[in-house]
Amino acid sequence: MEYHERPASFRQARLNPFDRGEEEEGGPPGGKTPSRDELRPELFSFESRSQSLDRAMDLGLAEDHFSRPVVPVQGSFVASDIEQLKMAIEECKRLILELPEHSERQKDTVVKLIHLRLKLQELKDPEEDEPNLRVLLEHRFSKEKSKSVKQTCDKCSTIIWGLIQTWYTCTGCYYRCHSKCLNLINKPCVRSKVSHQSEYELSICPEIGLDRQDYRCAECRTPVSLRGVPSEARQCDYTGQYYCSTCHWNDTAVIPARAIHNWEFEPRKVCRSSMRYLALMIPRPVLKLREVNPLLFNFVEELVEIRKLRQDILLMKPYFITCKEAMEARLLLQLHDRQHFVENNDMYSLQDLIDIFSGRLSCSLTEIHTTFAKHIKLDCDRCQAKGFVCELCKEGDILFPFDSHTSVCHDCSAVFHRDCFYDNSTTCPKCSRMTERKHDEPPDLKDN
Repeated sequence: MEYHERPASFRQARLNPFDRGEEEEGGPPGGKTPSRDELRPELFSFESRSQSLDRAMDLGLAEDHFSRPVVPVQGSFVASDIEQLKMAIEECKRLILELPEHSERQKDTVVKLIHLRLKLQELKDPEEDEPNLRVLLEHRFSKEKSKSVKQTCDKCSTIIWGLIQTWYTCTGCYYRCHSKCLNLINKPCVRSKVSHQSEYELSICPEIGLDRQDYRCAECRTPVSLRGVPSEARQCDYTGQYYCSTCHWNDTAVIPARAIHNWEFEPRKVCRSSMRYLALMIPRPVLKLREVNPLLFNFVEELVEIRKLRQDILLMKPYFITCKEAMEARLLLQLHDRQHFVENNDMYSLQDLIDIFSGRLSCSLTEIHTTFAKHIKLDCDRCQAKGFVCELCKEGDILFPFDSHTSVCHDCSAVFHRDCFYDNSTTCPKCSRMTERKHDEPPDLKDN
């Protein structure tokens, strides 16, 4: 829909329909303008509302709607325009109710109402010289340049109109709000909690009861109740506590306690602060499954497979950190998203468990494992030279510690065929040689 600037004379004619006289084209026959008393009251009421709406449209739509207003000194004209826009919005609402349902004029009036409200918001919240970065309650708010209108303010729960409103996003926890809501924020940045408390609540929905919360929101202390009066109480499945609708938007997230204890990954409803906390914690390897729930490996075959692949990768790591070709090819960087896989084999992140459950991690890790093994056993001569020959049978191909048919001595890390190692009743040959050398050394060397 396009709106064009109307000539001043045309606006004057629209604003004064009872003072047109004989000069206006299309006036009543005989050049006589009827008085208000001669008109039907209901017609006059309808026309007066249309005139009020037209006046507002001249105010709000005759100019480029999405341009910033020029604010006069002391804002006197702006205050007058705001009052007129408020009156026109009310008139527009009543006019929508009176017009025939689904009629073209009703649709046009709805569009006008939207533009009037946007114009009112523009006049109420003119652009100021807002700083690009603000620090508040450990939030680091960065001024946004995006013009998207699909964001919602986390403070007032209303839409952020990016075209006409200034808004900020916390670079730490992605908390979004209008610039006018910044000074009203009372929630600290969740990233600080992640930094100081990098561990999950591992009890499943630890509810304490609404009465223990004094029938108030666990975060903002707004009165709540299960009956929705004065505000609906919404439970967070992660903390087990109840929150108001401002602090709990029915967002959903995978709950770590349910994943570890029940191997359940169905997203549950959580409050806003829990949602942000879980989103920031999800890639962090803070879950030690062997301690929290060691029996899980007996029931989830995928976990056993992943554990074996991770153990093999740790055995491959010494080959790569001493191989020039592997360092140049940056093979270990294939696991940059899961750096803990090349550091240990017992710590898991929640994202690891989610990917194991979906089957994605098994496929990707198997592919990486194959690439690593191919480099060591086939592509690189230096890595091949670091292989082992079974000293028990002295037969077969070169062995590597990550081969599925081998066993490794825990004391000297020598590699043998698995069958040979377990059938051998004597000690490890390499360990025996090292022991003999220690006995043959002179006393003065032993002391050193």
